[in-house]
Amino acid sequence: MSRTSADIQAAILALASERGPGGTICPSEAARALSDRHPDQWAPLMGAVRAAAVALAESGHLVIYRKGKPVDPRNFRGVYRLGLPRVD
Repeated sequence: MSRTSADIQAAILALASERGPGGTICPSEAARALSDRHPDQWAPLMGAVRAAAVALAESGHLVIYRKGKPVDPRNFRGVYRLGLPRVD
């Protein structure tokens, strides 16, 4: 089943909203939510999840974290997590 960027962004935001401000999700959680839980189904979605997360971060709707710290959405590598912007 093909997923649009809007579908993926909506899934990311829904999962992040469930965790609330200060909470984070693993990008694979979004991929799993969009497909069967079998890796053959969700793993191919990881690139699209990353692209959707970057778009959301650039628009201010999401924060990408690496090692617990916000990163530049256009320039990060490795393991990352996703969360809503903190409202302090």
